[in-house]
Formats: sequence, structure tokens, C-alpha cells
Amino acid sequence: MRILITGICGFVGSTLAKALQEYFPEYRIFGIDNLSRSGSWLNKSTLQQRGIEVIHGDIRHSSDVNALPPADWVIDAAANPSVLAGVDGKTSSLQLVQHNLIGTINLLEYCKRHQSGFTLLSTSRVYSIPGLSQLQVAEANGAFYPIPEQVFPEGISPEGVTETYSTAPPVSLYGSTKVASEHLALEYGATFNFPVWINRCGVMAGAGQFGHPGQGLFAFWIHSFREQRPLRYIGFGGKGYQVRDCLHPRDLINLLEKQFPEPLNTNKPRVVNVSGGVNNSMSLHQLTQWCTDKFASNEVLETNTERAFDIPWMVLDARKCEEVWQWIPQTSIHKVLQEIAEFAAKQEDWCNLSNSYNYES
Repeated sequence: MRILITGICGFVGSTLAKALQEYFPEYRIFGIDNLSRSGSWLNKSTLQQRGIEVIHGDIRHSSDVNALPPADWVIDAAANPSVLAGVDGKTSSLQLVQHNLIGTINLLEYCKRHQSGFTLLSTSRVYSIPGLSQLQVAEANGAFYPIPEQVFPEGISPEGVTETYSTAPPVSLYGSTKVASEHLALEYGATFNFPVWINRCGVMAGAGQFGHPGQGLFAFWIHSFREQRPLRYIGFGGKGYQVRDCLHPRDLINLLEKQFPEPLNTNKPRVVNVSGGVNNSMSLHQLTQWCTDKFASNEVLETNTERAFDIPWMVLDARKCEEVWQWIPQTSIHKVLQEIAEFAAKQEDWCNLSNSYNYES
């Protein structure tokens, strides 16, 4: 099988490429990346040393995508994954749309032409913000949790957010590009008869991730602690009680392995949540405590700043994925954090390499 991975030099793309090669040495793994992310050239070198072909190109340009060799399957891991992208004054809203939507359209045309299967790695940020931001939460052990005695929006429970919860705007510009990509992928697959799977992932984390407060939150926090860089809690009283779940991209392999050979006319749902769930979730406050125990105390300022897209508790409910695909995450959040910490201990200046100059979250 020939597998094309977009964004192959990013953390998720490179992790999947290496894992697929290890699990399935008979597969031909190759990918495309525009190398726009600081530090991505390190992954390019590592992948090439393993015999994985890396093509320097940009999926926003149809000519670059048209020049790619045929693949049996495309895994779309290329995106600007920050919820603040396009609105933070540092990135362009047009570039965000071009990266996350126009790029996907070019890939879908590629799949149409070559009859390739298509897997979109989507996100928890496709879910509607108002219902999430208005959840009634309480604090316990330094973390928010949804109060069980409330009327939850349809699709949300104390176990997390299910696939039936609304994706209506506002979801952020980033979330909207992913929702639009999901719809187009499903339409293309149905119209032109190629398989499409949409895997909505929780927060990805692991060793080698380029820590950025809007993207690799867990890696960003750990590397900043290890390098003794100042941090800030933002929003919700400035205590760091907001909670996210955690998923190692390596754990996607068992799911991808089952999705690849599924027949085109399957009745299995095309969209599933893939996440660590409640058992693999953590607040920033708890992460700070973990980092303090692992390294040393570090300055974390409390602020009253509020941001439009912030939500107090975001945990995906992946029970449908377990029911349909018999998939559960294999890497606990504590193993993920330990892996990042061991990697961080070997790095001198990873935050600068990651170009993470906005030390807050």
C-alpha cells in the first residue's frame, strides 16, 4: 500500500509516518510538507534517514498536489491547528482558510483522480462554542468538571462531547475550516466513490512536538517549565482550572489499520471522535503541579484576561469509536507527559526552536 501523508514534517504527520513504517514495513510511506513550521526541517532529516520520501511542496497549490505520485490512501495531517489563527493579529485569516480548506479541496481532487482513500484528521474545535462555554462547572482537585445536575446541551454529558453535539457557528475560524473540510470530504467521497473517514481528535501530544500555546499545549507547558520560562493562566479567574484531554498520535495507528480495508459500502459511521477521554484529561493547574514535581517550581502568573474562543472544559467522548472500531487509547496521559519530559531534558532551547514566543495559555 502507498500512503501519502500531508504535513509529514509536523509532529502528527511525522509520528504517524514513523509508526506506520514500523508496524507495516511493506507499505510505501511518502509525504508532502511546505516546511513553514519552525523546526520542521529536523523531522524531514529524520524521515529521510529512515527511507521515507519527503516532497517539499504546498497543498494550497494545485500544481504541487498534481505533481505527487499516486497513493492508495491519503492521510491529511496538514493544518494550521491554532484556534486563534487568523484572529490573533499574527496570522492571516486568508492563509488559514487556504491552508485548512483550499488545501483539503486540492487533496480531494487528487483522491478523485487516483481513487485514493482519504482520512481527515479533524479536531474537537469543530464543536459549537456557546454550549461549551455556558456549561455549569465546579472545581475539584484543581480542575473544572461539569456539574452533573444540570440540563446539558444535546450531545454533551459528564463523559464528554459526542459526535451528535452541534457544529453550528461560532466554532472559530479554525474550527469552521475543519467543519467545511469534513463536509466537502464526505461529499467528494460519496459523489466520486472513494472511501472517506473523519477522525475528530482531541489534543495531540508527545515527544518532539513543537510546543505552541495554541497547538501543542502539553508540550509547550512542559518545555517552558524545563527552560524556566514564565507562564500565565488566562481566563476563568486565572487559576488554570480549564481542562483538556490528551491523545498520542501513535495511538491512531490501530484505528487507521482497521479503516483502510473497510469496504466502500460499509454502514459504519464516517465521523468519530478519537481521544483520550475523561480518564486522560488534565487541567493546566494539575499540569503545573506535575511539572513542579518533575522539574522545579516556575513562575505562573494569574491573569484576568479573557479570550473569545476559550472554554472551561473540553473532553471528547470517544465511546462510539470504541463501539464501532473496538478502539481505545493505549498511551495514558501520564505516559505522554513522561515521554515529553524525557525528551525535554535532552533539549537546550526547544521553545525558541519551536518559535513559541507567546508564553501563555
